[in-house]
Amino acid sequence: MTDCLAVAAGGAIGAVCRFLIGKLPIGSTDGFPIKTFIVNIVGCFMIGLAAALTLKQFSDSPRLVLFLKVGICGGFTTFSSFALETGELMEKGSYITASAYVILSVAVGIAALFAAQFLAEKIF
Repeated sequence: MTDCLAVAAGGAIGAVCRFLIGKLPIGSTDGFPIKTFIVNIVGCFMIGLAAALTLKQFSDSPRLVLFLKVGICGGFTTFSSFALETGELMEKGSYITASAYVILSVAVGIAALFAAQFLAEKIF
């Protein structure tokens, strides 16, 4: 139960930070989703830092790891987890698996988006 509370607390922080970045008065005239791009890149940096620190400094504190990686980074963006997992596959030399994961995640994710929109139009 304490693990769940650590994730929930971190998730709340990450989600609020994500919301606040969405409120920044920045944008692009060509429609590029700059705020989401910023969130994803910052999230990747944060989870990379959290992963490195937890290996070297906080390996004996699993709740802090959950709070940082699953909670804050997960609440901020799941893209950071995607990047971490892809990086870990590449570090292990699993380049084909990493490539398949990237290609399938993007392609199937976009397909799922369109499928949901199609179904929503037919049902509602």
